[in-house]
Amino acid sequence: MVAPRVVDGAVVLAVAIATSVPFIDPAPGSVTWLGVLFNLGTVVPLLWRRRWPFGVMVVVGTAATLVSLHHHPGQNLQYGGLVAIYTLAGLGRKRWQRIGVLVVILVTFPPASLLLKDNDLDEFMFTFLLPVAAWLLGSLERSHREHAAVLRERADQLERERVAEAARAAAEERARVARDMHDILAHAVSLMVVQAEAGPVVVRTDPDRAERAFDAIADAGRDAMVQLRRLLGVLKAGEDRAPQPTLADLPALVRGTSFEESGVRRPLPADTEVAVYRIVQEALTNTVKHAGATRVAVRLDWSADAVELVVTDNGVGGPPASGGHGLVGIRERAAACGGVATAGPLPGGGFEVRARLPCPEGVS
Repeated sequence: MVAPRVVDGAVVLAVAIATSVPFIDPAPGSVTWLGVLFNLGTVVPLLWRRRWPFGVMVVVGTAATLVSLHHHPGQNLQYGGLVAIYTLAGLGRKRWQRIGVLVVILVTFPPASLLLKDNDLDEFMFTFLLPVAAWLLGSLERSHREHAAVLRERADQLERERVAEAARAAAEERARVARDMHDILAHAVSLMVVQAEAGPVVVRTDPDRAERAFDAIADAGRDAMVQLRRLLGVLKAGEDRAPQPTLADLPALVRGTSFEESGVRRPLPADTEVAVYRIVQEALTNTVKHAGATRVAVRLDWSADAVELVVTDNGVGGPPASGGHGLVGIRERAAACGGVATAGPLPGGGFEVRARLPCPEGVS
């Protein structure tokens, strides 16, 4: 798309070339300095026609009138005036300005063409209709631009409505999935509770029936898990499903801190590996956000039945976060893996997050 300044420069250049024709090989005495000044007045102001269309129209119109009256040299066609009329009709900010210039054309051009220039009918029609045509073209361009703006606004509104409708449909679908999950869990848990209560009663008197009861519990649990995975897949559709972090990702997380590891590292259950990574991540995040620390240390200690991780800093500490984040989230993650987590200020200054997670033997 060509820049408006480039277009305006090209228009001014074209008008200047056309206006300079009477200055080429003029007759003696047909050119005066005043005539040069008046002709420049019909060209130079066009550089600012977009910024001040009405002011440019007044200046160019006045200069064009003086060119016609002074006539040293004159112009058979006021090119600058036509451009100014077109610009005001297309870009004029106020309606009275646009209508006003049309009224001036209709009132002044006919007598000026007939009385002052002594034109015949053909010349009169040409002189009169040309500025009217320029005004009509400018008005047509304005109408087209306004219509395009209305269409763009309508398209934007339809897009906003489409996005809102899609979000509303997604929310309704998630609500339906939540109801389905509730029904699945309620049914499976109820069935398992009934079978579990019956199992101890018949385990001694009717082992076959007790075995069937426990099989029913297992089947109900497996069926519930399959259906829940399917529904959760619907909920997660379209989300970023990057792989869960593991202990192998821990060095990259603690880069820039003091990291120590003691004991023999052993395989951990997948949920415990994720918990270790997330607890360290949340502790480091709290340190950055709240502690104002200059030194952070992360330590991982492996024992026979557990892994203990400790994150300490020399900052001022921060209040526990709420809503399942921050220190509360750390405790919840540790508890979900059967472990415990504590957090608090150190006696000598600084803050410590400590978590102990079970690490049973035989995990692969």
